[in-house]
Amino acid sequence: MKAFIFTPGQLARRADFYYQLGQLTGAGLGLVQALEQVRRNPPANSYRAPLGRVLVQLAAGRTFSEALWQGGPWLPEFDLALLRAGEHSGRLEACFRLLADYYTDRAQLARQMISNLVYPAFLLHFAVFIFPLATLLLSGDWVAYLGQTLGMLAPLYAGVGLGIFAAQSQHGEWWRAVWEALLHPLPVLGPGRRCLALARLAAALEALLSAGVTIIEAWELAAAASGSPALRRAVRAWQPQVKGGQTPAEAVRASGRFPELFATQYATGEISGRLDDSLRRLRDYYQEAGARKLRAVTRWVPRAIYIGIMLLIAARVLLFYTRYFNLVRDAGGF
Repeated sequence: MKAFIFTPGQLARRADFYYQLGQLTGAGLGLVQALEQVRRNPPANSYRAPLGRVLVQLAAGRTFSEALWQGGPWLPEFDLALLRAGEHSGRLEACFRLLADYYTDRAQLARQMISNLVYPAFLLHFAVFIFPLATLLLSGDWVAYLGQTLGMLAPLYAGVGLGIFAAQSQHGEWWRAVWEALLHPLPVLGPGRRCLALARLAAALEALLSAGVTIIEAWELAAAASGSPALRRAVRAWQPQVKGGQTPAEAVRASGRFPELFATQYATGEISGRLDDSLRRLRDYYQEAGARKLRAVTRWVPRAIYIGIMLLIAARVLLFYTRYFNLVRDAGGF
């Protein structure tokens, strides 16, 4: 099973997978027992084979994160990085629950987006097929009709397919960095993605530091778990300064990659010795802010598409009547 996920059903099944692991490990079962239980009762049959490979790797003495990497490309790199952080911190259960919530939110957003796009998509196809119909009835030229209809829809389908493919998380870091840079300037969507990346970073960092992981390693693992190549590059860039005596709070503020709120709250937590509380507050704040922005995207993007289609239809109708009246005038009807 490849880590190529884009339908609401696939996202919901991935959420169920992590929810099952979180429930089982929270109930006191060992990791191997939990994986065995999920393999016997998976959210989808496609999970049985990769889980079997992971169990074989664990039996060979590998760690959980190593077993996941060796199990093949069935999990996105973001999931693997967060689970590695959870394993280092001893908080795998919390990471399972975090991933379950993440995929549940994504599934809900995908369902809402698809639901909101159904009517605009119907109008678009209706307009594309109905306007050239009069010409077809007069000429009987099916080749021209198909060229006007399918010739217009094919590039749209190709663009949608390319966008879905580009947004998948199984691509390498270079590809994800390009995609992140393209989405960064977009209103609402860009800030929403950045908020969710900061929420994941804060959650992973809090878990790692509470488990006693060194500050440099914790930041490196948390940056990978954020899923943001830009944050990961920023953290890598300041490591020599931190090793040389600069505090992480100073590095965060100097990097320019973190919002003022994040930098201020982190510095307050570092000075007060209550960094775990500050990171939990930052996680909750950015998780809620990111989810709110993405919900706004799922509401307003379909509306914008609907308005665009209505304007297109209105322009075509106006053009039709303009040509009609011009023909009548040229024929001496006026």
